[in-house]
Amino acid sequence: MKPLIIGIAGGSGSGKSTVARKIADSITPASVAFIDMDAYYRNHVELTLDERRHLNWDHPDAFDLDLLAQHLDALARGEPIQKPVYDFVTHLRDERTVRVAAADVIVLDGILLFVDERVRARCDVKVFVDTDADVRLIRRIRRDMANRGRPLEEILEQYLTTVQPMHLQFVEPSKRYADIIVPRGGHNTVAIDLIISTILRRMGSAPS
Repeated sequence: MKPLIIGIAGGSGSGKSTVARKIADSITPASVAFIDMDAYYRNHVELTLDERRHLNWDHPDAFDLDLLAQHLDALARGEPIQKPVYDFVTHLRDERTVRVAAADVIVLDGILLFVDERVRARCDVKVFVDTDADVRLIRRIRRDMANRGRPLEEILEQYLTTVQPMHLQFVEPSKRYADIIVPRGGHNTVAIDLIISTILRRMGSAPS
């Protein structure tokens, strides 16, 4: 049976990963594979590190959407993929890849999932995680400083020059394509329970 592809979109720091984990934990014993859209950033090896730092990583053109679509099609056919590994410190793809086996459910998350029609059309259930901008910014600062070694000044500059404008231009308008909108991110247990019930029904295993 074709796997169910769950797309989870929303702004940077909205809580997409938390929602994805809660969904995965609640649909066992079904097997789940995770795909993060961030792994599919284009690999600009021709640019210097300083040039890469100043690219607009929040625009749809920053992603290799052809490769992402190909990988989703392969997983839909029950075939494994070699998912890229992206290094957020060097802004380059790592030489290694990660093997992702086919699964009953594919959980795909990313800020711009619903902007591109090819990716959007491959999602059987589309979820948008909607969180206040100030909360998203605080989470982004904490994440980038702790996990990506970036100074506060660089984080704020990127937020003001690309993250916030691209959110307003692309991410926020893509909310209209969602089947389910989750306010307050991963803390909204009512909305997450609704998503889980929807998934179980689509899988044909929801209790009557």
